[in-house]
Amino acid sequence: MANELTKEGAKEIVLSLAAGSARTIIGIVGKPGGGKSTLSKFLLKGCDETLVSVLPMDGFHLSNKVLKSLGRSDRKGAPDTFDVKGFAEILNRVAHDQINPIYYPIFDRSIEESIAAQGVVLPSTRVVIVEGNYLMHDRDGWQEISPLLNQSWYAYLDEDIRISRLISRHIAFGKDPESAKAWAKGSDQANADLIEASVARCDFVIHS
Repeated sequence: MANELTKEGAKEIVLSLAAGSARTIIGIVGKPGGGKSTLSKFLLKGCDETLVSVLPMDGFHLSNKVLKSLGRSDRKGAPDTFDVKGFAEILNRVAHDQINPIYYPIFDRSIEESIAAQGVVLPSTRVVIVEGNYLMHDRDGWQEISPLLNQSWYAYLDEDIRISRLISRHIAFGKDPESAKAWAKGSDQANADLIEASVARCDFVIHS
């Protein structure tokens, strides 16, 4: 079972690593609506953004057009709705290339699509916080991801709060209340159950 780590303790680790000479990749894993982005923002706040950056897995969503052609639109967010090979290749560059800037896509929830080259890991970056659901998943190509992480942290949030926030988020981005609830307790929950199986492989659990 992973050890517990406070948010403050996590921030101290990030600040200490940012002052070092080596690059460290920290994966933040969590269920949909589990507080990954909130934790990442907390860790980034007050840091020199030339030394610390956040690289979200969500940027590697397959496009809506591709998902439709594959018949996977109703499962957007499942492990097989991402470009996992492209994600692994970017992380491999982040791990081994400290000479060139490395650009990566960012997912824009307002349009439900990714925008290419919106984010960048600079040669000066010392801590890369990689945020995503399936970083510790061990099947279907995702097993290539965890070996590229130096540390893995699991963001935990009480289930009732997580589901409530998730439903609210779906409503905020255009779903009607019934559709939001159905998605949160259907497709999202199936993904959440899969993610929970990876907790034991994480180094630390951080309670939101």
